[in-house]
Amino acid sequence: MGEINLVTIIIIAANILISFKGFNDDSFFQKFKFNIADLKRGSKFQIFTSGFLHVDTTHLFVNMLTLYFFANVVIFGIGSVGFLIVYLVSLILGNLLSYFFHKDEPHYTAVGASGAVMGVLYSAILLRPDMMLGLFFIIPVPAYIFGIGYLLYTIYGMKKRLGNIGHDAHFGGAVGGYVLTLALAPWVFENHLLMVILLAVPIVILFVLQKMGKL
Repeated sequence: MGEINLVTIIIIAANILISFKGFNDDSFFQKFKFNIADLKRGSKFQIFTSGFLHVDTTHLFVNMLTLYFFANVVIFGIGSVGFLIVYLVSLILGNLLSYFFHKDEPHYTAVGASGAVMGVLYSAILLRPDMMLGLFFIIPVPAYIFGIGYLLYTIYGMKKRLGNIGHDAHFGGAVGGYVLTLALAPWVFENHLLMVILLAVPIVILFVLQKMGKL
């Protein structure tokens, strides 16, 4: 794992501080969470700020633990600035995809760093597709198999509206991590071309389903 990088510490600290502020101040939470009605009234900042709020400590812990596990892989592959770009742009893209799919639902709300964290996770998978990930923290699975499987599950979750989970934000964040990593580390095409193609399959499926009106 190595030592935790300063930029990772800053991001985790920002999530903790802002989330705990939201836990203890409902007016703060309501103002900065992702809310379709507020966004349409002009609160565009929520597309960014909601990514630093969480529902509870478990939600916060899971996101920050996942970030901790994969941040160094991305930092080693594309540098601290590249990692920060992946994190922040994936956060925004995740919420923009949520807005696209829920723009006609004025009561839809969401919070969490999941989109940003998924961007980091998918960046790490592209950079190190040979990694083994622990499914349910127990079953070893190759990173690229996990990546493809999770995106397919996310499409299913979006279609069926499974649970109180922002599947679209997860997908948008993953796409952000995928695209940005290819832009920042073009050597991935040469070293892991098959993985690049395989991880693109769920993205193409989502695009086709949306065009067909199946989502």
